Amino acid sequence: MSGVRAVTDGAKTRRGRLRDEQKRWTRTRLLEAAREEFSARGYAAVTVDDIAAAVGCSRATFYLHFPGKLEALRAISLEKMVPSAFAFYEDLDRVLDTGSRDEFTAWVERAIDWFDGCKEMLPAWDEAVALEPSFRETSRDAIVALPNSMTRYLARWPHDRQGEARLRVELLVTQLERFFTRWALQGTIEIPRDQAAGVLTDIWFPALTSPA
Repeated sequence: MSGVRAVTDGAKTRRGRLRDEQKRWTRTRLLEAAREEFSARGYAAVTVDDIAAAVGCSRATFYLHFPGKLEALRAISLEKMVPSAFAFYEDLDRVLDTGSRDEFTAWVERAIDWFDGCKEMLPAWDEAVALEPSFRETSRDAIVALPNSMTRYLARWPHDRQGEARLRVELLVTQLERFFTRWALQGTIEIPRDQAAGVLTDIWFPALTSPA
């Protein structure tokens, strides 16, 4: 009997693993479909039905994984974009530690490339920030948390100016995002890429230099 029970338990375990793998696979496909829909049409125009149809599943299946489309967008942001942004600002921490203006310009150029890789999602994020108060909080919290990845930069600032040091990084994040939106998406700023990197360096390299 113990052998039969072991075989039965083993079969249940395998079935459970298969179900878990199927759930993860479906969730991944839903997130991929949501990103494609948001990138193509923005946030407001996309519905849960659109995302489910792109995967070939039902609304009920979608709701097994996410309470709504906002949670799908939040998952895309928190699982994909925020970790890469943190890594990017960890790199900025290293660059500032070198004290090299050329290194900083190279980082700005990489930042432009990073935004270029995200540009299809930027309109959807902006719409969600405008329409969804809770997503506004998610966006704000992510920006506020970015200086946490810059430990060496923060350590060079006096304790009583830590708030100012963090604000400088937050303003850098905001200006880079708005510049890229106007430059690459809206076309309201016309400037060559290398010149943009140079001007941004002129502004931000001294602004992020810690006090003596």
